[in-house]
Amino acid sequence: MVALDIDGTVVDHDGRMPDAVRDAVRRVVKAGVPVVLATGRSWHGTRDLFDYLDLPAGPAVLSNGAVVVRYPPQEVIKTVTFDPSDVIRKVRDFSPTTLIAVEEIGRGYRVTDHFPAGDLTGEMIIETPEQLSARPVTRVILREPGRSDEEFLALADHLGLHGVTYYVGWSAWIDIAPIGVNKATALTDVAAEYGVAADRVLALGDGRNDVEMLAWAGRGVALGDAPEEVQEAADAVTDRFDDGGTVNELARWFG
Repeated sequence: MVALDIDGTVVDHDGRMPDAVRDAVRRVVKAGVPVVLATGRSWHGTRDLFDYLDLPAGPAVLSNGAVVVRYPPQEVIKTVTFDPSDVIRKVRDFSPTTLIAVEEIGRGYRVTDHFPAGDLTGEMIIETPEQLSARPVTRVILREPGRSDEEFLALADHLGLHGVTYYVGWSAWIDIAPIGVNKATALTDVAAEYGVAADRVLALGDGRNDVEMLAWAGRGVALGDAPEEVQEAADAVTDRFDDGGTVNELARWFG
């Protein structure tokens, strides 16, 4: 099985997929090997890429492992939720300007205010922090366009988040998921469904939310763009995305 992160692995950080990446993924599919997209994105931000890659019907791991969708036809086969109230309260107390979103599966997001264009997809419903806190969710997103990544790392440390899993991403962004939930936990179930052991999985990724997946897979490969801690978790490091890192790694095994 091949597990692929999306942003920075099959598309660049502007959302563009090189033809060479699409062709490389199609060679994997042609070889009869399942390809599973494993992403922090919601299904709204993943479905078009699933179609564009022309993947056969099967599962996709979303929201850093909190959601699994089988498609086509679209069916939500797994969700893991948590109470977001403590996280939202801490964020509002420490940094009132931080944008907060919670995911609504199959719909979009409930947000405290408008996020920068292109950050989120689907319907956006503006609510108060109290309304966002009112029921369990699969994911909380924190975004502060005016902060640097280093400042956002400090925010995560200050919040002292317990009882959740969180990842600091690119561009002052934090994803918060239920405790113990990550791409690897979801992929474990997906691989079992295919009858594939973890040591027969090739995984590629470039973000901090890929660390567990890269460590779990029999061959976990970090893109050359990945932060140092991501590269250290991987079995190997390929070239940077713009230098064909994803294509080169897939070509090692699928010509």
